[in-house]
Amino acid sequence: MSSWDDVRKEYYRRLGASVTKALEGNGFKARYVETGNAAKEAVLELIPHSASVGIPGSVTIRELGLPEALESRGHKIFHHWGVSLSPEERAKRLMDENASDVLLTSSNAVTLDGILVNIDGSGNRVSGMAWASNRIIFVVGINKVCRDVESAIQRIRDVATPMNAIRLNTNVPCKSVGHCVNCNSPERLCRALLILERVPTGRDAHVILVGEALGY
Repeated sequence: MSSWDDVRKEYYRRLGASVTKALEGNGFKARYVETGNAAKEAVLELIPHSASVGIPGSVTIRELGLPEALESRGHKIFHHWGVSLSPEERAKRLMDENASDVLLTSSNAVTLDGILVNIDGSGNRVSGMAWASNRIIFVVGINKVCRDVESAIQRIRDVATPMNAIRLNTNVPCKSVGHCVNCNSPERLCRALLILERVPTGRDAHVILVGEALGY
């Protein structure tokens, strides 16, 4: 290999091939791409031009600029991140996200044997992953690959949740100490755990694994 970066890219390719093969064995339509730009193109290829798109809380999707790209193509976008939304408007947006033609999201973690693991606060995101009639597309950075379900859950609690707590300025202990303390805070973000061992029955589920660190 000619450089440190070449070695890293080749490692990601090999890891990506292993994980996508495992995901396919579990019923997901999976592919590995090397860059965020390639992931963005892959997502746009999977979404029909007439489709409405629900985007629940996902830093990954927003890092890739997908909401803007979809809006420029004329898609109707449903998301609840607007700071000016009233509680009633936000509640409706949460429902609209899961009722859209396509649900576009990430996963907090993916295991070497092709299992997707997610933890949610309100449950809107994991409910849409577990049951809906729409196509679902997961875009997952290589940084979220974990050996098994146990390490995936630990990664979410110790990495993803503290980062999201900082982003949301939520009053929970992990925001201060940088790791999970299994708190009982009224604003606790870790409340609903979903482990997708296989694609839910009848679901058209796609996973795009990206050879870059994306999201939390």
